[in-house]
Amino acid sequence: MGRSLRMIGIVLAAGNGTRMWPLTKSISKHLLPIHDKPMIYYPITTLMFAGAREIVLIATPQHVRSYRELLGDGSQWGLKFHFIIQETATGIADCFRLIPKTLQSQTATLILGDNFFFGMGLGQTLRNSFSGEGALCLAYKVANPSEYGVVVFDQFGNPSKIVEKPEGHISHWAIPGIYWFDHQCYGLARSLKPSQRGELEITDLLKSYLENARLQTQILPRGTTWLDAGTPRSLLSASSYVAVIEERQGLKIGCPEEVALHEGYIDSSAFNDLVLRLPQGDYKTYLQGLI
Repeated sequence: MGRSLRMIGIVLAAGNGTRMWPLTKSISKHLLPIHDKPMIYYPITTLMFAGAREIVLIATPQHVRSYRELLGDGSQWGLKFHFIIQETATGIADCFRLIPKTLQSQTATLILGDNFFFGMGLGQTLRNSFSGEGALCLAYKVANPSEYGVVVFDQFGNPSKIVEKPEGHISHWAIPGIYWFDHQCYGLARSLKPSQRGELEITDLLKSYLENARLQTQILPRGTTWLDAGTPRSLLSASSYVAVIEERQGLKIGCPEEVALHEGYIDSSAFNDLVLRLPQGDYKTYLQGLI
């Protein structure tokens, strides 16, 4: 996907965080730390690598103020944030029904707020995989496919079936929580029917594209890390992973200021001004070392 493609990023940061309770009794799951940064920084920087400059963040009514205080309007990172409230958790695909009509002429890259991606060349994969037509999902080989939505490939390597949390082993290719859609996704989402659990499933939206031969898939390269940080154990794993990488390499993961500079979202002058305003500490010291 080229940078000329008009695209909005969407971060789904709503939900009740019940898998994290009592950690989430008074705070959004996506504001919990992954090592040295709020969880929400990681999906935002992933969208920045994908080329998004305008990002819609979907949150619950009780947490949207916290996101506004943390993120501001996004201009400090060369972004524009929109904050949308999802009153009740009615499924991932419901987020497309919440997008303002003024943005519905654009393609969309949706990422789940508790999904973590890292790997060599990931930015290039995120930017160049989607043509802007139809939909695109990624595929990632896992040992426990029954815990995820999976994609089944035919003998030619094309997607032939999508199954949500299969009971038997039909594929080891899980679908990570980042998806690309053309502008038709908004209308298609409105036509979806709730599943047996009463939600609008993202797999059903993907199936609507698959049934019309308009779904593409991209296998994530070997060496790419994808983690779902939505449970206490997986949150700890993600934090440990980031800590090891950062301490070994001396580089930070999920740092929006750094991504904004390197991806050309802000220039060096704006970056310097931004760093000067940060409080003294390890985070500021790291950013000063980039100047």
